[in-house]
Amino acid sequence: MILDLPLILETRRNHALEHATIHILTARHPDRHFAGHSNPTGFFLLGNVSTEEVETAVTQALTRLRAGESELAIHAGCGTNFASTALLAGTLAWLPLSGARSWRRRLWLFPFAIAFGLLGYALSQPLGPWLQAHITTEPNLGDLRIEAVVPVRRSGVAIHRVVTR
Repeated sequence: MILDLPLILETRRNHALEHATIHILTARHPDRHFAGHSNPTGFFLLGNVSTEEVETAVTQALTRLRAGESELAIHAGCGTNFASTALLAGTLAWLPLSGARSWRRRLWLFPFAIAFGLLGYALSQPLGPWLQAHITTEPNLGDLRIEAVVPVRRSGVAIHRVVTR
C-alpha cells in the first residue's frame, strides 16, 4: 500500500510523534501555542520552550505512543483538518455556481452555494480527524528512535528540529 512506502510511512510516524509532543507540551503550558511540520527524518517544533523541555516531551510522547495511547496522534490544530475543511467546503460551495454562465444566474444560485459550503464545513468536522487517524499519521512507531533535538534559531519563537531514525 502507498501509505507503507518508506518515506511516506516515516513521515506519518513523525507526524504522530509531533502531535503527541505538542499534546504534552500544551498540557504543561496551556497558555502557549505550538506548531510543527513533519518529514521523513523528523519534525520541526515551533513554540517558546527550552530544548530540555522539548527533549522531555518528545521522549514522553514516544513512550506513550508505544504504550498504546494512539489518540495522541490526532490533533485538532492539524493542517489536515484545515485542508479537509477548505477543500470540502470550497468544492461544495463551488458546485452550484460552476455551471452558471451569467452573473444573474450566479447571484440567484449564491444562497445555494452558501448552503452547500456550510454542508461541506459540517461534513469536514469528522473527516479531518478520520484522515489523520487513517492516512496522515501512524501511531505505531515501529523501530523509530529519537536521534537529536536541535535548536535551529530564535527570532521571537523557539524552533527545534527533532531528528528521528
